[in-house]
Amino acid sequence: MNPDLMEPIHFEKPSCLVLACGNTLRSDDGVGPRLAMWAAERFSDNSHVRVLARQQWTPDLAKDIADADSVVFVDSTVESKPGRVRLTPVPLHLNNGAAETENSATHHIDPPELLGLTRELYGSMSAFAMLLTVGAGSTELGEKLSDPVEAALPRARGLLEKTVLRFLSN
Repeated sequence: MNPDLMEPIHFEKPSCLVLACGNTLRSDDGVGPRLAMWAAERFSDNSHVRVLARQQWTPDLAKDIADADSVVFVDSTVESKPGRVRLTPVPLHLNNGAAETENSATHHIDPPELLGLTRELYGSMSAFAMLLTVGAGSTELGEKLSDPVEAALPRARGLLEKTVLRFLSN
């Protein structure tokens, strides 16, 4: 009898990367890092969840994305009504940086470009990729969120939590 068949099969649990972006000194632009701080605390006891927050998404994040089974990008957007929370799939971008997305005016590289770069550099990409955005009312200097964005935080946290848990169960 084959000894390999006698051993129980252990499947590695899926991993999820929460990758937030924004500047906490620019009012509502700081909602991404605030949600990341919440997610880091919420999932602190789960070694399969990794949370990173940056002011901008940069090409070096492709390695972190390649190491994850799924990724949730979190950011603010001026393209939505202030406080509007949206969760959308992230399409893979294959045209070497020519994509125009709702965040291209504020960040050097967007989620589709990061997924394309990850695929190009590491030959892999996350099985699941979603973008969670919260509509920004103000990006003026300041550390306080606008009232609509502050009011949207519970909904954004709930959606982020459900998404991460769903990714971990796949």
